[in-house]
Amino acid sequence: MLKDKSLNIRAAASNGSPELLSPAGDINCLYAAVAAGCDAVYAGCNKYGARAYAANFTPEELIYAIGYMHLFGKKLYLTLNTLIKPEEFEGIHDFVKPFYLEGLDGIIVQDTGVIHLLKESFPDMEIHASTQMSVSSSYGVRLLQDMGVKRVVPARELSLKEIKDIKESTGAELECFIHGAMCYSYSGMCLMSSMLGGRSGNRGRCAGPCRQPYSVKGTGVKDSYILSMKDLCTIDILDGLIASGISSFKIEGRMKSKEYVYGVTSIYRKAVDRIIKDPERPYKASEEDRKKLIGLYSRGGISRGYYERHNGPELVTFEKGAYIREDTEKADFEKPRIGVSADFKVRAGEDIRLILSCSNDAGSAVDVSGVRAESAENRPLKEEDLIKQLKKTGDTDFYFENIRINTDGRSFVRVSDINSLRRKALSKLRDKLLYGNKRSM
Repeated sequence: MLKDKSLNIRAAASNGSPELLSPAGDINCLYAAVAAGCDAVYAGCNKYGARAYAANFTPEELIYAIGYMHLFGKKLYLTLNTLIKPEEFEGIHDFVKPFYLEGLDGIIVQDTGVIHLLKESFPDMEIHASTQMSVSSSYGVRLLQDMGVKRVVPARELSLKEIKDIKESTGAELECFIHGAMCYSYSGMCLMSSMLGGRSGNRGRCAGPCRQPYSVKGTGVKDSYILSMKDLCTIDILDGLIASGISSFKIEGRMKSKEYVYGVTSIYRKAVDRIIKDPERPYKASEEDRKKLIGLYSRGGISRGYYERHNGPELVTFEKGAYIREDTEKADFEKPRIGVSADFKVRAGEDIRLILSCSNDAGSAVDVSGVRAESAENRPLKEEDLIKQLKKTGDTDFYFENIRINTDGRSFVRVSDINSLRRKALSKLRDKLLYGNKRSM
């Protein structure tokens, strides 16, 4: 059995490791995901997303985020996964267009009408079918493939065997949840929040009534959390999920903190890499990692979901509906940035000149000139002064890892002119690095 599993892991890994897909409820969660080693993030804008109460991104923030992910060779998928009303359809094209032009990697969709609209308007855009569609068979997957869907996020209620059978019979890209909150109802089929309070989960406004205590008449059950599911945690069966051929491992949590995103992503990153590297050696998560996963966020404990069992009381919290606790310690990361090498020329009587390049991209060099340097009347700028000023990159996506100064030792240039040249050069470098990711219409 172990030998078969290791062979399946090797076979699955021959097409590359499974994508590790992290939630990004806001820009700080996106930075956390990148710092922790994600391959991609999924994020919502301020319209059409199934997490209306997440912080979400403004259109301007999302355009920046798409470029930021591409700088690191990673992907961003947009959640457009609510059911759409007739009067909303005409706004979807203009809503998606700027993200498409920027190079958006894919869109997660629930509404079949939206699939048709997107394929018609943006034929080369990847479309992913949301778990909200509750696709639970190869027949449903094939139907979506015929509609042009690239990837399917199947219903969370499927067993690992059912997922493997769908993969083998359709060859489709499958994206499955590996960690986070579970829903008592079939994903995308719950009307409880809508019926009780007028807040539809299929419109991104679920009030979470399943997390409240209930009494059941005639049973003696009183104030029990009989509908509140334990959180999913697959760290102990991750090798089996890899062996099944799942293309993308999805972490739930667009309404959770950057500490959660960083902690959960980093633990699963470590696990996936270890399993792929040495599939013959059984994987067992450390007790420290397991405790950290529970401590970051969980409702009444964790379970392996439906991957190994059909149903059972072990999946329900009963005694607790809200989360146990959330680890609010500061996440140990800084915003990831791209390292840049610089050649800065400052010589009296000549235009100042800055050449920037990325060490991992030989064709990335940009050459920018500025104002003319003057002869210093009193104190010429020293090499260390120029280096110190250049390093002030602020909240940009870059940092200087190597700086070479070419100066005659008798020059002066205003600090504002150095800052202006640095901003111009970094902006030009970013544009050049991202040029190949953008689209036109």
